[in-house]
Amino acid sequence: MIRIRLDARTLARTRLATSPLNEVVGALYLLLRSPGAVPWPYTAWAERARAALRDDPRLGPLRLYPALHGRWHERPTPDVFSPPPPSAGPSIDEELAALRSTPPPTVRAQLAKHYPGGGPAALAPYRDDPAAALDRLAAALAVFWQAAMAPFWPAIRTALDEEVLARSRSLATAGPAAVLGELRGRVRWEPPVLGLVKPVESAVDAAGRRLLLVPVLFAQDVLMCSTDDPEVLMVTYQARGAGVLAARRAARAGGGGDDRLALLTGPARAAVLRALVAPATTTGLARELGLAPSTVSQHLSTLLAAGLAERHRAGTSVLYALTPDATVLLRLLGPAA
Repeated sequence: MIRIRLDARTLARTRLATSPLNEVVGALYLLLRSPGAVPWPYTAWAERARAALRDDPRLGPLRLYPALHGRWHERPTPDVFSPPPPSAGPSIDEELAALRSTPPPTVRAQLAKHYPGGGPAALAPYRDDPAAALDRLAAALAVFWQAAMAPFWPAIRTALDEEVLARSRSLATAGPAAVLGELRGRVRWEPPVLGLVKPVESAVDAAGRRLLLVPVLFAQDVLMCSTDDPEVLMVTYQARGAGVLAARRAARAGGGGDDRLALLTGPARAAVLRALVAPATTTGLARELGLAPSTVSQHLSTLLAAGLAERHRAGTSVLYALTPDATVLLRLLGPAA
């Protein structure tokens, strides 16, 4: 268990941000943790990503990540390889630029802190010439992004935007402690300690720092924290809405003959229902599913009347989400074909 002690000042400064780079890192770990079949809803994405990793020699520097973390991310590692985002909603290019510009003394200090005995051989280039090594790593991350992430990014970004909107609403109305209590995955909130369930024991004192919560669609319920930054403590957590990857595929394919939910409700309504695994707006659903807003609105009205969707206001936006009955229905009828 990693126990993070949060004082009142740190809690009061809690903020949310998205991070394409941390999505990439989470995606690489998802492939590492699932050497065989990758579970739904990541299956179609994993096929494409593995083909890229297998066929493109420019991705060699990405072998750093499994060398650092092993299969289950069993130990703290230098923040430099998965740093906090530089702003609330950066692009992947902005994050890679920030990665490249990391000062060499910072890289060497973090390596010395986490690997006083030397560490994996893959770290040697980062000690010898940090600037050149980070440039190669950023280039490999950019190639992987274009091959495996960019085609899915509109769906991912929609889910993350809705996640941040929903969490921001909780942050404003109920406070940061309530948001921490709602986090999914292997996490325990026992004030003033946020516990991340890991196969190691460590303690982090976050007093005086700013807590940055970063939702990651590819986390698969594995939470990570960055502790090297003296001003920011980042915690990545499982974002709701990973099902948008499968919903995207189902909506554009028109539903399969063995898709029981589509047979029951129609393929478009099934896609809308599946997309609501993450709270979403009508506009966000229409953009993601490639449907007219009026069509999405009609399906939402039907789902509301059937007790399968509910709506909540967050500022000037209206979010739609699944009801418990809808969650049971999705579980019973299975994922999209």
